Amino acid sequence: MTQTTTQRSDVGRAMPPPKDPHVRRRLSLARRLRLGDGMETILTLGSLGLGVVIWEIVGRSMDLMFLPPATEVLQRMGSLIVSGRILDELFGSLQNLLIGYFIAAVAGVAIGVAMGRIWWLERALDPYVYAFLTAPSVVFVPVYFSLFGLSRWAIVGLIVQYAVFIIVVNTITAIQTVEVELVEMARVFGAKNELIIVTKVLVRAALPLISAGLRLGLGRAIKGMVNGEILIAVVGLGAMSSAFGRAYDSEGVLAVLLVVIIVALALDWAAQQFDNRLNSWLPKTYR
Repeated sequence: MTQTTTQRSDVGRAMPPPKDPHVRRRLSLARRLRLGDGMETILTLGSLGLGVVIWEIVGRSMDLMFLPPATEVLQRMGSLIVSGRILDELFGSLQNLLIGYFIAAVAGVAIGVAMGRIWWLERALDPYVYAFLTAPSVVFVPVYFSLFGLSRWAIVGLIVQYAVFIIVVNTITAIQTVEVELVEMARVFGAKNELIIVTKVLVRAALPLISAGLRLGLGRAIKGMVNGEILIAVVGLGAMSSAFGRAYDSEGVLAVLLVVIIVALALDWAAQQFDNRLNSWLPKTYR
C-alpha cells in the first residue's frame, strides 16, 4: 500500500533531466522542432510581405509597362473581386479543376499501385507513362478539342493528363519502397489474399510518398486548368488573363495571376492538412 502511494505521489513530480547525453540531445532537438512550428506562419507571412515590398519598389523605380507596382495590382484585384466578375470565373475554373484532379488522383493511385505490385504490368506500361510524363501536354490540345469541342470535358481531359502521370510515378515508387518484411509478416499472420496485402499493408505503408505525389499532381492540375482555359474553351480565369493580355492590361493579367496563386496556395494548404492528418502516426521528421 505504501509503495502504491509513493508511486502515485511521484506522478506529479518533475522528472529529472536524463543523464545520457544522446537522450538529452534528442530531447533538445524535439524542443527546437516544437518551437519551430510556431515560427512557420511568421516566416511565411514575412517572406510574402518582403516579396510584395520588393515588387512595389521595383515597379515604381523602374516604371516598366509589364510590371506595375504591387499596390496597383492589388487594387485592381480588389475591384475585380468586388464587382463579382472574377468570382464567377473562379467558380467555373474550380469546378473543372476538382473534377479533373479527382479523376487523376483516383486513376493515378490505382494504376500506380497495380504497376508497383505487378512486375509485368510495370514493364508493359512504363514506356507509355514516361512518354506522356515527359511530352509537352499542350501538344495534345488539338486532340481534346477534336474529341470534346468547346466543352468543359476538353479542359478536364487536359487537367487529367497534366496530373495523372506524376501521381502514377510517385505511387509506383512508394509501393516498391515498402519493406518486404512487412508483407512477409502480414502473410505469417494470415493475410493470404493479395487484395488484403495491398490495401492493409502496402498502401498504408506507402501513404507518405503517395501523398507527396498527390500534392505534386495538384500543382500540375492547376497548370492544366489555366492552359486548357486559354487554349481550348476560352473560359474561366484563363480566359480573363488572355483577354487582359490582348488589351495590354498588365494590371489585369497580374491580378488574375495573383488569384490563381492564392487559390493554389490555399489548395496546397488544404492538401497539407489532409496529409498531416492522414499520416499523423508518423514522426514529424518523416512527414
